Amino acid sequence: MKKWIWIAIGGLVVLVIVAIVIGLSNLGPIIKKAVNTYGPRITKTDLHVKDVDVSLFSAEAKIKEFFLGNPKGFKAPEAIRVESIFVSLDKGSLTKDTIVIKRVEIRSPLVTYEKSGKSDNFQTILKNVTGSAAKEASPPEGQGAEKGPGKKLIIEDLVITGGKVKLFTDIPGLGTRSVTASLPAIHLKGIGKDKGGETPAQAIKKILEAMYAKLQSPEVMGALRDQLKALAPQVEEKVKELKSKGKEIEKEIKEKGTKKMDELKEKAKGFLGR
Repeated sequence: MKKWIWIAIGGLVVLVIVAIVIGLSNLGPIIKKAVNTYGPRITKTDLHVKDVDVSLFSAEAKIKEFFLGNPKGFKAPEAIRVESIFVSLDKGSLTKDTIVIKRVEIRSPLVTYEKSGKSDNFQTILKNVTGSAAKEASPPEGQGAEKGPGKKLIIEDLVITGGKVKLFTDIPGLGTRSVTASLPAIHLKGIGKDKGGETPAQAIKKILEAMYAKLQSPEVMGALRDQLKALAPQVEEKVKELKSKGKEIEKEIKEKGTKKMDELKEKAKGFLGR
């Protein structure tokens, strides 16, 4: 009898292990759905990933084709586009309330920076994310926190390398143009560690703040201004062209106006002659 009991217990343990493995092996689609569903609520913009591959044994994930769209009122379709993001996870934390991410590597992101009036696209996105983070931290009385995945995050190490900044702007006479500069490397450590975990909105806020600080750095702004100055000859040429066309149009209008006046005079003479 005891033999059968131990066999039954052993069978149950195997089933539990299999269930856990199957559950963890489906982490990719789960993460993808969470990002694509919850992400836009945080940024108030389009945010999605194409796919997420998770290796259970190495506890590593590859996020493919990350896309963060621009807020309304901006012409460029995107704020950030990344072909792939590599994530190393702490396997032991995957079933806990706080997931520990050992390392995040964001390689070669394309960051589009666009100004509109006194603001810009990243200030607008940061304002949206700050509002979302505040709602999670202090929901209105009688209401729960903004609906989300419920998990908290600790990111031990995050690096952003090989990035490019594209300034998207309208230049008089030339229309919409873009100039590019290199984005300095960003290295953040211990996001959420001192608090026992950050909500996704709080973690995103810290990452975007670090990225925006680099965007506004003299290194990046200086490089972009140099690129814009390089377009000056094209602008001057366009201005000359427009001035020339303006004179031609003015001459044509004047000639047509003189001709019309002559016609009216002839008609008046004919009328008075009667």
